[in-house]
Amino acid sequence: MADGSGGAFQVGADMLRGRAMPSLFEALDKQSEGTVAVDRDARVIWINAKYARMLGIPDPAEAIGREVEEIIPNSQMRQVVTSGQPILLDLMLFGTQRLVVSRFPLTDDSGAIIGAVGFVLYDSLHRLKPLLAELSRLEAELAATKRRLDERRQPRYTLQSYVGDSPASLEVKRKARLAARTDAPILLLGETGTGKELIAQAIHGLSARTGRPFVGVNVAAIPDTLLEAEFFGAVPGAYTGLDRRGREGRFKTADGGTLFLDEIGDMPMGLQAKLLRALQEQEIEPLGSDRPVKVDVRVIAATNVDLERRIQDGRFRSDLYYRLNVLPIRLPSLSELGSGLEAIAESILQEIAARTGLPGRGLTHEAVEALSRHPWPGNVRELRNVLERACLLTDNLRLTVEDLAEALPGVRHAADAPAARPVLGQSIHTIEPSTPLPGQPASAPLGAPLDYDAAYDGFERDLLGRALAASGGRAEAAARLLGISRAAFYKKMARLGLRAR
Repeated sequence: MADGSGGAFQVGADMLRGRAMPSLFEALDKQSEGTVAVDRDARVIWINAKYARMLGIPDPAEAIGREVEEIIPNSQMRQVVTSGQPILLDLMLFGTQRLVVSRFPLTDDSGAIIGAVGFVLYDSLHRLKPLLAELSRLEAELAATKRRLDERRQPRYTLQSYVGDSPASLEVKRKARLAARTDAPILLLGETGTGKELIAQAIHGLSARTGRPFVGVNVAAIPDTLLEAEFFGAVPGAYTGLDRRGREGRFKTADGGTLFLDEIGDMPMGLQAKLLRALQEQEIEPLGSDRPVKVDVRVIAATNVDLERRIQDGRFRSDLYYRLNVLPIRLPSLSELGSGLEAIAESILQEIAARTGLPGRGLTHEAVEALSRHPWPGNVRELRNVLERACLLTDNLRLTVEDLAEALPGVRHAADAPAARPVLGQSIHTIEPSTPLPGQPASAPLGAPLDYDAAYDGFERDLLGRALAASGGRAEAAARLLGISRAAFYKKMARLGLRAR
């Protein structure tokens, strides 16, 4: 009894399904604005007259046998045939019109894909007005967000932002203009706070890539475990803890523009190999993917460390160094600019006034001299910090030495500065007129004009030589003995032709 009832139910269900399928197709065909069917090769096998007229085809028979994209340029029917997955609700652009369409795969009795059918549900979107209003709102928010991101990725500085007319400053600007003409990698060298990112942005702004993204990243600020994904991106679920949607990566974000890699000397050795490949091949491989992705990125790297010394120590790849060092630009420290410091200080004071609303300030002559005597290990960044603090601590419109001393302990009037101390245990004697200066011939007659540059070089050569002798030929120890940075000591050695042990 049960078996008989079950069999009868199955027969009835099959009959109902057999009648329902054609009925459903007929209903959709009648209610829709157009219907098209394709075979497994996405060639049109049937199209109703209504859809043909919409497509500008007088006779539906003219479409039979043609590839669907020939008559419907934005059709996704081939995708449905290939994937076997329906697209239940979609917006398709047809000229200036938006059509609401649905697409379904067609299978034979064995389940094999033999084609697909598509229906244009609406050619007028008024029935979907609430849905489209929400879609429009989301599209507007997305466009606004993209604009804000693009604005943030545009350079804030130009070459005019790099203040200074000293020979060293002018040379930096000259090389920056040359660098902007090509897409070759650039290596910016200089102590911290010398304006390396400013110059990188200026080069980008002068180049053919201006208007495209400028993306800066501080290598030292990112944990080693995240660096690879941060640089090259990651596919969804590449490793535990990563956003399931994956990550684009800085190279992809900077595609078409410039990627600025600050503190490149701190990049781990393992990542250096991938960076070298990205530079050479202009392609990256996201974390968790085995497919390279092409990118078009100009790389500008910067460092405040001696990369050649790191190569010797086995902490930086020589091949990456040579690839980055195509056009090196060395930015001078503040102590090397001499009288150029005053122009930089005045520019910073103007910027502080514009940004904070405080009154515009200037510097007394004595204050400028006091600033020039400070070593400025933090360079322009430190100078900006001191000047802003001084502006907050006084109402004087011209900053005095006393104002600076409150913001930077240790600043003194020239008269209060301690006398020169004996160096390395040697006493410093007053040079009598008849005593030849270093670099000045001993036979120079009294009153003859002195060669200042030669005398100064001779003095520095003797001073550095004694420092090296006292420190056993070790440059780092000699630099500490003289109270200057290692980088400054090496520069002086190179200029004077000295060698450390």
